[in-house]
Amino acid sequence: MRQRRGTDRIRVRRDRGVDLVPVGPTRTCVGCRNRAPAASLLRFVAAGSGVDLRLLPDPSRRLSGRGAHLHPDPACFAQAERRRAFGRALRLTGVADTELLAEHIRSVSVPHGPTDDEASAPRHDPAR
Repeated sequence: MRQRRGTDRIRVRRDRGVDLVPVGPTRTCVGCRNRAPAASLLRFVAAGSGVDLRLLPDPSRRLSGRGAHLHPDPACFAQAERRRAFGRALRLTGVADTELLAEHIRSVSVPHGPTDDEASAPRHDPAR
């Protein structure tokens, strides 16, 4: 089977005189279903069988087996869980334990709110 030309490229606007920009392979996030460069997505694989089926994060992209991709964002993970996308993406017949994958995503995601760090807290003197 011949590979189609341009499958690993993201299209950009033509009005700037640029047709296609090669960025490497693109993959689809199983959570939000948006296409993104594979380097910005987290690959995961299923390990074990039967009752011991687990989803393992594969940040180095070296584990064997069928892999799927997900943005390292808790919102995409929650959306994939809600849609039951993990089993379909990996062609699984059973229900996989997602705890290791969830823990990895929580550890690598950046918090989007105020922190308890004193250095980032604004200094306000109520006497002024």
